[in-house]
Amino acid sequence: MMFFPVVCLITPFSNTLPENKPSLQRVSREMAQGVPALLLLLLLRLLSLPPCTAGCPADCRCYSTTVECGALQLRVVPPGIPPGTQTLFLQDNSIAGLEPGILAPLAALRHLYLHNNSLRALEPGAFRAQSRLLELALTGNRLRGLRLGAFIGLAQLRVLYLAGNQLVQLLDFTFLHLPRLQELHLQENSIALLEDQALAGLSSLALLDLSRNQLGTISRETLQPLASLQVLRLTENPWRCDCALHWLGAWIKEGGQRLLSSRDKKIMCAEPPRLALQSLLDISGSSLICIPPSVHVEPLEVMANLGEDLRIACQASGYPQPLVTWRKVAQLREGQPRAQAQPEGWAPGSGGNAASDTGSGMLFLTNITLAHAGKYECEASNAGGAARMPFQLLVNLSQQQLQLAPRPPLAAGSGGHEPLHEESSMAFRALGLATQTAIAAAITLLALTALLLATLICRRRRRRKKAPGPPGEGALFVNDYSDGPCTFAQLEELRDERGHEMFVIDRSKPLFAEGPAEAAEGAEPGLGPAQGLPLQPPTAYEIHC
Repeated sequence: MMFFPVVCLITPFSNTLPENKPSLQRVSREMAQGVPALLLLLLLRLLSLPPCTAGCPADCRCYSTTVECGALQLRVVPPGIPPGTQTLFLQDNSIAGLEPGILAPLAALRHLYLHNNSLRALEPGAFRAQSRLLELALTGNRLRGLRLGAFIGLAQLRVLYLAGNQLVQLLDFTFLHLPRLQELHLQENSIALLEDQALAGLSSLALLDLSRNQLGTISRETLQPLASLQVLRLTENPWRCDCALHWLGAWIKEGGQRLLSSRDKKIMCAEPPRLALQSLLDISGSSLICIPPSVHVEPLEVMANLGEDLRIACQASGYPQPLVTWRKVAQLREGQPRAQAQPEGWAPGSGGNAASDTGSGMLFLTNITLAHAGKYECEASNAGGAARMPFQLLVNLSQQQLQLAPRPPLAAGSGGHEPLHEESSMAFRALGLATQTAIAAAITLLALTALLLATLICRRRRRRKKAPGPPGEGALFVNDYSDGPCTFAQLEELRDERGHEMFVIDRSKPLFAEGPAEAAEGAEPGLGPAQGLPLQPPTAYEIHC
């Protein structure tokens, strides 16, 4: 155990000594003889002092550049750790997460032990300040996944312990920021999938422990970046001995034996049943077979209504069990290059989304819009190959709630396909049900308003016709002098200021017109009237006024 020593400096004062020189020399000789004894007593006194606790977190023990805070039931990293700490023990606590920046002051760390805690995730950049860290222990936590960038900043890391967690897969480029890592311990997890680039960047890795996981297969591309690998542990995994592992058996027989101990060479098969409990190295390559997948989609074409949800099953068979993925094939338009198929996670339109389920082979579409219409493709793949089956989704634009009914596939070249509206179409039928209803209601309201206005105008006109006008309006006045009967010759037509016609009796006019008499007077003598034609006697028509 090392302590921070406390040195006391004792200096004699010359003015306290006697002035005579003999006495001074005698005292000096006596002090010289007693110096070893005083130093021994001082050293014993220093060893009996407790360790220095200045700048040390509560309940922790600090020695030189080491801080020990293990088994203290801590839930967070304690504050107050000296910035010069090089070794930090935080094991056997209940730390559930590393708060952002909590390790930033500890730039001098060389060894960090966080094993047997409750860590569930590592945030990207959590160790950004630990550029000198050499060893990181995260064994026995509850990590379910490792995010990209979780180990950024650890350029000098040599050993990484991740054993005994709950990891289920390792994604591409997980360890990209660990160029000098030499040991990677991943045993006793639940890893079932290693993506092809999961170990990319580990060019200095010498030891890789993947034992006691759930690995069924591993690809040649996964181990290809490990140029410095010396020890590989793959035992106690449920290996599926098919054509995908043919390369591993051949690789071990050719030159990989140097990486495996006698115990690690026993890679036992878990399936197929005919090869169970047999060592991969004892099985001939012709027995490692795969059955290419086959795909069946029923129905091949569906008409769906706007706003509905849809499920379509894709049944795939083969060995090993194929991985099923739905894709939406991009619609080709004139002048556009051919686009790649989009993954099922793509959510077309703002009103709907699409979710893939590669386990059951189901296509899920919720709140269907026009953007969902088009051609889809179900793809099943395994180590033996891949198979695809197309599926056509039509969107019904009418308001009738039709049942989803399968339609037979159209023959090649048939023209009876119902045209699909483009997403930018402004046709009324292309609108949503709620929008169409609102527009119809507005049109009906406008029609009713116009009809009501027309009815009010007609009623007002009828009332004006029936209402009595002011005195004298529209009446015909005839002056009556009560002088006896009158004839039409005495009527005189007049118009008032409003344009109404009036007939006035003029008694000064004769009862009969004088036209025939004047004509008779102007005839030549000796001639009868009108060449002998008798004149009609004047007739008086009485008008009683």
